[in-house]
Amino acid sequence: MQRPIRATILCLGILTVCQSAWSQIPQAAKGDWPWWRGPSFNGIAESDQAPPITWDSQKNVTWKVAVPGRGHSTPIVVGKRVFLQTADENERSQSVICFDRQTGNLLWHRELNRNNLQDKINPKNTYATSTIACDRGRLFVLFSHHDAIHATALDLNGSVIWTTNAAPFLEDMYPNGYAASPLLYGNAVIIAVDCEAGGTLLAIDRNTGQRIWAIKRAGKTNYASPVVGRVAGRDQLLLGGLDMVASYDPTNGNLLWDAPAVAMQTSGTPVWEGDMVFAAGGYPTGSVAGITADGSGKINWKHNHRIHEQSLLAHQGHVYAANDTGIALCWDAKTGKELWKQRLKGPISASPTLVGDKIYLVNELGTTWVYRATPTGYEELAVNQLGDSVFASPTICGGQVFMRVGDQVNEQRRETLYCLQISPDR
Repeated sequence: MQRPIRATILCLGILTVCQSAWSQIPQAAKGDWPWWRGPSFNGIAESDQAPPITWDSQKNVTWKVAVPGRGHSTPIVVGKRVFLQTADENERSQSVICFDRQTGNLLWHRELNRNNLQDKINPKNTYATSTIACDRGRLFVLFSHHDAIHATALDLNGSVIWTTNAAPFLEDMYPNGYAASPLLYGNAVIIAVDCEAGGTLLAIDRNTGQRIWAIKRAGKTNYASPVVGRVAGRDQLLLGGLDMVASYDPTNGNLLWDAPAVAMQTSGTPVWEGDMVFAAGGYPTGSVAGITADGSGKINWKHNHRIHEQSLLAHQGHVYAANDTGIALCWDAKTGKELWKQRLKGPISASPTLVGDKIYLVNELGTTWVYRATPTGYEELAVNQLGDSVFASPTICGGQVFMRVGDQVNEQRRETLYCLQISPDR
């Protein structure tokens, strides 16, 4: 007997509501950029905004402010405030700082640790590379010190709510330093700690800092941040590196599938579209792959581009990337067929950000390219220069671009946080 159309629509509606309620992926407030890779966790900004595509140290600058210390922590923006992590390498201290979004005025500076930092790290890395995550009025911060990763929860005024030793972090063969950012899911803060002392992927309670679950991973160095996406009909906790891309159940850490698709070391975060996941790696070999995420772990395609630190973008059936040497690329998402490539200039560490049909990509020398996200060929819109050293990814929300920029002044690196916005008189 054929089911009435109205009943079918009702059932589908109930199914949609149930699936939506089941998912515990947090939702960003409009105009905010509250965690690593932005509101949708994939480097894609809200499309209904008009940030500037051209700037310099004066043009379209709403404000700029000196950032004490050094860090690669990408700025996050929540309501009327901007937060980032920083480290003073002379004082051997690690801190969180907060600026007023409208004026750039420093609102507070909270030191969380002094001394007992890792003796040796990669000179390109810092002691403040993780990006803060914020939800429900709390900031969640990761710092590496005392041979471990420490997680801290603060309120928006910088008061410490709790702090905990999350997992050991020890490096010997590859002393590069910690880089992964925290991930929020439901009532959990999910943390990846891959190192030679023995890797740990764990979840702690966002209210208490107590451990909810933890699983062991291979004892190798890796620097990737975890991410949860709604892929192939379910929430999947995705993590690249250790010679694979792995998917876990974010509620308990159980392995769903893995695929031998990327290199041992990566700092990039996987992205997804439809039922496919895309990830890249950079050491000891270059690798980028598209994987069917239905549980089969099928590798649909694979290339050998070295994409070590930066993440990918997936948009309307295509994957966009920039490899370490500064070549921008576009592939067909299903087949991996190369549709175009364009030599820009490396090296590149920051991840690209997509706004509408525009990609913002910055290299380590402070040059930002703005170009179309189109499979028909490279279409450049603007090239901008700001500072001479950039590792943090651009944050774009509410029509503003936030750039953490370094300049060499008297042989010392000085950092500046810029808020860029189209000037009213233009």
